[in-house]
Amino acid sequence: MQSRVSWVAEVGMLAALITITSTFKLPGLLPGTEFQLSAPLATAICVVFGFGKYITAGVLSSVVGLMLGTQSLLNVFIAMVFRVTVGMLVVLLGRSWPVIVLAGPIGSAIGRLVLGGMIGKAVIPLLLAALPGMIYTALLTCPVTALLQRVKEQREKVMRHVVQR
Repeated sequence: MQSRVSWVAEVGMLAALITITSTFKLPGLLPGTEFQLSAPLATAICVVFGFGKYITAGVLSSVVGLMLGTQSLLNVFIAMVFRVTVGMLVVLLGRSWPVIVLAGPIGSAIGRLVLGGMIGKAVIPLLLAALPGMIYTALLTCPVTALLQRVKEQREKVMRHVVQR
């Protein structure tokens, strides 16, 4: 059983990873089509570490983004729509590869639908602008998930063999 200190440290590290990768945006060919690297990472965190750690790390990341001024309340709201959608898909449908590949793009699409409804703009252009990012997310989520799974397994292996005083 994991101690509280270990849980807090792990969630803090995951929140830091989400926060840092959310600052990296790969530009698209058209304005508004950039890809945020945190999307496949967040999906992988949900799959590997579970919904509780995932949503806690995501909320902490959003709080840090608000405090740093890198996110607005609208950004946080859309990110939370993405997180809840991805989390519910993984919790309800399991951790199979099709779910892992599609959860991020579906979360992005639902986020854009909600955004379109909130601002009263046409949803189709918002979805089209997000399409390249959804493709990148689908392509990168599996390798990132495999990497995080290896890191988690290695951490657990080390923790089993560590001598505590």
